[in-house]
Amino acid sequence: MKCFLIHFLKITLITILCLVLLDFGYTYFYLQSNHRSKIDYVFNSKARDYDLIILGSSRANNHFVAPMFEKRGLKTFNYGMSGAHLFEASLMLKLMVERKYKIRNVILETDLNLTNEKPAMGVAAKFLPYIHNSETVKQQFSNDPDFKALYYVPFYRYIAFENRIGLREMFFNAINKKTSHLDNLGYYPLYTTNAGNMKNDLRALKPLHNKYYEEIKQICKVNNIRLISIMTPMCTNTKGMDYFTKVNQLYPEIHNYENAVEGDQFFSSCGHMNDKGARKFTSTIIRDFFSLQ
Repeated sequence: MKCFLIHFLKITLITILCLVLLDFGYTYFYLQSNHRSKIDYVFNSKARDYDLIILGSSRANNHFVAPMFEKRGLKTFNYGMSGAHLFEASLMLKLMVERKYKIRNVILETDLNLTNEKPAMGVAAKFLPYIHNSETVKQQFSNDPDFKALYYVPFYRYIAFENRIGLREMFFNAINKKTSHLDNLGYYPLYTTNAGNMKNDLRALKPLHNKYYEEIKQICKVNNIRLISIMTPMCTNTKGMDYFTKVNQLYPEIHNYENAVEGDQFFSSCGHMNDKGARKFTSTIIRDFFSLQ
């Protein structure tokens, strides 16, 4: 029995040591990379100077043509991320402030993402390699039901989100393989027309008094950043368009551009404009908010 216990303890200690070493190794390579995603592009950066940054989900990533703002003399980057919620947008802005970015304007896509305060773990997982290297990241996840395991159990986060931050992604970080996420100043154009579902139903959605939207507003206020909150267009065949009216009843300061671009020829799917529609929309935003700059 004594031999069994000694053998068991040895295996346990070796296993823990291996997990600690793997955790350290994976994290090391994530801390060296800044070309795989918009998250590492921010986390592993020093102070940058922007006239304008764009935050939000794919409805920011696909809708605001960053090079068009640049042509107007505005130093711009689109940090919108497909699938992101306001949880991730808030964390991105906090990390920028932590790195002493100088930001004069923020465009925040604030419409469908007001309906929840949960992290979009497909995106949020990409912050987890840095949870031991940033108090900001740690605090953002501190209310997660799985926080203790994510923070205290070595290598657990890499196993739990293997498809996002596991071996394959770590390897690509190690060899510094770039992606297209940073192309076009972060803007991701969709070139197809009517390629996706051209119907949408928003009737079940209800905007919330959203914690992370409030955080973003407060961060901008404290750091003297002009916040431009915008609801972006939907295709014409959308049920429950009064959702956008409900948003304005809750947050009158959010600018409603749900009908700024009409015609399905400008959409790739019901919730996402194609490049032609995005350029038409971006022209409107430049005219309305930056024509005097």
